[in-house]
This record gives sequence, C-alpha cells and structure tokens, in this order.
Amino acid sequence: MRKASRLFEIIQILRLAGKPVTAARIAAELEVTPRSIYRDIAALQVMRVPIEGGRGIGYILRPGFDLPPLMFSIEETEAIVLALALLERTADAALRNAAKQVRQKIAAAIPPPLRQALDAGALYAWGSVAATPAGIDLAIVRRAIRDEQKLTIDYRDQFGRATSRTIRPIVLIYYSETATIVAWCELRRGIRSFRADRVIGSVLDGEFFRGEGAGLRKEWVANWAAKRGLAAD
Repeated sequence: MRKASRLFEIIQILRLAGKPVTAARIAAELEVTPRSIYRDIAALQVMRVPIEGGRGIGYILRPGFDLPPLMFSIEETEAIVLALALLERTADAALRNAAKQVRQKIAAAIPPPLRQALDAGALYAWGSVAATPAGIDLAIVRRAIRDEQKLTIDYRDQFGRATSRTIRPIVLIYYSETATIVAWCELRRGIRSFRADRVIGSVLDGEFFRGEGAGLRKEWVANWAAKRGLAAD
C-alpha cells in the first residue's frame, strides 16, 4: 500500500473507532509494521490532523474532524450497493474484503435515509461465485498493473502445455467463472490473455515497464475493436 493511501486508511480507521486504537492494531489491519504507523501518525499530526494519544495507550481522532462528506442520491446509493454485491462474486479475495470495508465507510458517512437504502437488502447480484485462483494472487496482479511491473508466471494453456512467461500486465478482466489477465507477453512478442485459473505459479519480477502501460492498453483496445477479441493462450 502506498503511503498516501495508508494515511487515508489510518484516518478512516480512527474515524470509525469508538475508542483509542493502538498502532499495533492499525499495523495489523494495513499489513505494515507498527514503526510505519508511528511515522504515518506523526506525518498526519504535522499536517494538522487532530490525532491524540501515544505509544502504549493508542490513538484517537479528536471530535469535529472529518473528511469532506459524501453526498449520494438514492439511485447513486443503489448503484454502489449493486456494484459492491458484484464484487462479492469475483475471485479476487482482496477486492471482496475491500468491498465490505467500503460498505462500512459509506454507511458511516451518509445520512440515515440513504443508509436505509444501503442496508435494505433489496438488491442482490445472483449467480456463481468465481473460485480464487491457486497459482496467482489477483491483488498482486492489480498492483503490477498500477506500478507497471513485470510478472513471471508459470502457465498451462488450454491443451495442458506448460510454459514460463514474463508478462507486462495491463488489464484484469473479471468473468463469472474466472479472471483473465491481459498482458504483453515477452515470449510471444505480442498482447495475449491468460486465464488466472491456468496460472500454476507467479512472482513479481524486479523489472518495470514504466510509461508503457497506457500505450499497450490503447493497442489492446484497437485490436479488440478490429477483431472483436484477442489472441489467447
């Protein structure tokens, strides 16, 4: 998690907490060290975010401080409810967990009448739930797309043939049965799609392709529009 996102998350954790929260607890939730949280809280205090407390006793956000309010119409709230429900059907465990956190944050921020629409239980996304792929963490794929970092994957194609690929991931598509990674494949020297459930193993490469992602996505969109699809492995 990047520092800017982490600072925002710390504010949200403290805002929703009804009592002091220790750095250790915040660190566990954000998957960083307590030392990082101490530094982040010090940085927030320098930015005049009214956080009170200290080591050993926990931290709390002084009453009266809040982020800008979120104002949604009824239809906008229903759109959020349905979108979060759809995330529950993906194979991305991290996104499923994030959807629950988003729902809690929105419920805490919006007025009671809109909160009723959020909690009414009248909108559902039905159908099969995609299985979490065993050979790759989709959260790492999303991170690689954001950071434009290469991935090395061990992949088994539709005929059962196994290969090792170094790819430049640019798009992640969620289908009902699985997720598909769209990437520039250095072995095939072109854009290919890889089913996440066919990935045997994966690791972040130490190399990056910074500045190339947007161009590769434009190329993929152009190919898709021309052929109504793309070459698959």
